[in-house]
Amino acid sequence: MSEATRAWRTVLESIEADLLDGRLGPGDRLPSERDLSASLGVGRSSVREALRVLEVMGLIRTGTGSGPNAGAIITATPQGGLSAVLRLQVAAHGFPLDDVVATRLVLETAVVAAVAQASDPATRDARVVLEAMEQTDLTPAEFLALDAQLHLALAEASGNQVIAATMTGLRTAIESYVQQGAEKIPDWDATAARLRAEHRALLDAVDARDAALARTLVHAHITGYYAEAGLARTAV
Repeated sequence: MSEATRAWRTVLESIEADLLDGRLGPGDRLPSERDLSASLGVGRSSVREALRVLEVMGLIRTGTGSGPNAGAIITATPQGGLSAVLRLQVAAHGFPLDDVVATRLVLETAVVAAVAQASDPATRDARVVLEAMEQTDLTPAEFLALDAQLHLALAEASGNQVIAATMTGLRTAIESYVQQGAEKIPDWDATAARLRAEHRALLDAVDARDAALARTLVHAHITGYYAEAGLARTAV
């Protein structure tokens, strides 16, 4: 590891320690570049590099000037950073397809159960997307983009910010893999009709607050498509 890399990692580790120990929290302003440089014994260029990494990760936002929004401030909602990191890993083909499928199964069975168990299941946004999917002139690419949007809408309805951010980050992988699978399906119209029916049944189960049925349906929905398209070797 180079000296420059060690220097900006020193800044990251110091800020991480302050967060873990409660010395810093959401809404707090970080010390100035000059103060961080002096207290940690690193160059200001290393401080700036560390701050850029933290901003990309969604842990801070930065502003110029001298007002209340100036400087580097800890954010309370770093979901964007998590999503960005996942998207980059997906773009670099860092995740095997079978792992994406298995992760979807874990996340989405939890999602539909959470939404179904809510006092007022929030499926309105998902049903709006489903209505758009009813158009019979959609190309497979358009249909599957809406399909991914429907699943994301359910994740957001669960109220779990970590799951929603993870699903957002995986959306690129989900869309790209299912698009590839569509090319292997001989009768796309029949498959699209089946997927619409599965989505309707899933949302009906969620609205009926039948969490067990919703989990079963979403599991069958995901594994069924991947098997039909010959995409995944294993699905649990």
